[in-house]
Amino acid sequence: MNEESAKSLSKYRLSKAKETLQTAKMIFSTGKDLSSANNRAYYAIFYAIKAILAIEEIDFKRHKDVLSYFNKQYVNNGIFPKMIGRKISQAQRIREDSDYDDEYEPSLEKTENQLQTAQELIDLVEEYLNRP
Repeated sequence: MNEESAKSLSKYRLSKAKETLQTAKMIFSTGKDLSSANNRAYYAIFYAIKAILAIEEIDFKRHKDVLSYFNKQYVNNGIFPKMIGRKISQAQRIREDSDYDDEYEPSLEKTENQLQTAQELIDLVEEYLNRP
């Protein structure tokens, strides 16, 4: 893949992250189906991270590998704040609980935190990608 293709893929993934976050916010605004809002907020985070990986022309099949690589290369090296790494890990746990735990009852507060984490990461990724 050439540099132009990598940038194009990165822009697409960031756009997809923003669209997915808007979907999460729309679901959240109804006050219903918070599990779906948590899922969409997590995927907004995931797509934002993959926007960065596109620039490096690297990809992984498993979510845990994407998140692990991001934490190792970008959070641990101080490119992104450590707090965002912790928030992403929490977002992953909440998404998994929302999707797979039949007894999990997502709260408005935790779901709102998911949305805030997604927005925060998207803003940080966009800032990072727009650096000269």
